[in-house]
Amino acid sequence: MYKAANSFGDVAREYIKKMSAEGKAEAATTKANWLLEQLNPMANRAIADLKPVEVLATLKRIEAKGKYETARRARSFASRVFRYGVATGRAENDPTAILRGALITPKVKHHGALLDPTAVGDLLRAIDGYSGHLVTRIALRVSPHLMARPGELRQAKWNEFDLANAVWKIPAERMKMRKPHTVPLSRQVKTDLEELFALTGPTGFVFPAFHTSLRPLSENTINQCFRRMGYGVGEITAHGLRSTASTLLNESGKWSADAIERSLAHADHDAVRGIYNRGHYWEERVAMHQWWSDYLSDLRDNAKRDQHLDS
Repeated sequence: MYKAANSFGDVAREYIKKMSAEGKAEAATTKANWLLEQLNPMANRAIADLKPVEVLATLKRIEAKGKYETARRARSFASRVFRYGVATGRAENDPTAILRGALITPKVKHHGALLDPTAVGDLLRAIDGYSGHLVTRIALRVSPHLMARPGELRQAKWNEFDLANAVWKIPAERMKMRKPHTVPLSRQVKTDLEELFALTGPTGFVFPAFHTSLRPLSENTINQCFRRMGYGVGEITAHGLRSTASTLLNESGKWSADAIERSLAHADHDAVRGIYNRGHYWEERVAMHQWWSDYLSDLRDNAKRDQHLDS
């Protein structure tokens, strides 16, 4: 079986199928297929014949376009494919192993985030004044409140929400840490979702794409809205809203670091402690989410008041 499909591309596609069978998120397999496209110059070569210099040449072609992070990720993906090839008897070694240090190291980019309360209020005022489609407007409005990763929010489905009990239960397959996550819904978020339910509920995506309800909003929609509002890439991103919440919640001194980390769905490397935290901090997280929404509402209202006084 293996000899009939021994090109790098064949092995890579088989590896991606294995990822799907293991329950990896659709976003992960989509990214893997995209990385395979970047490695296309060596896709038809027998995986056992590929030498480090040939792999490096393919990666350098990516790097030459200024895509340093893509080249790094492509090397990592190629390494996993080669190791799978070794495990299944079609390759002798992983030629990417000796390429560490051969590529340009990309500069670390932090997600743009607003950390000054006044600036956050100005953003919330701008969101309130945004005149786009209702689905987009509500996605913008609830994003700062929920502390979720952008992909978790835009791919949300109505069957994950219990609006009566103000709870959003995200399944494990859509979480970065592959563990189910529960988010308390504040009164403000619940009101926004009830408004949206009349338009996109009761089944399917909460935030469907404009052209089809079978797909969610694109991953760039929220960031494009920020750009239209006049915010640069380095100022604010959808993912950066999590940093905003983390920073201002910690600075408030009102909430335990564990409760904040749980709401951000960060990994707890102590398994026993993680299980304890999930239950123990629920009531605190419910109160914290409501406080956070009230705080954001106050920042927005103060920004509107200041604008009125200045006009």
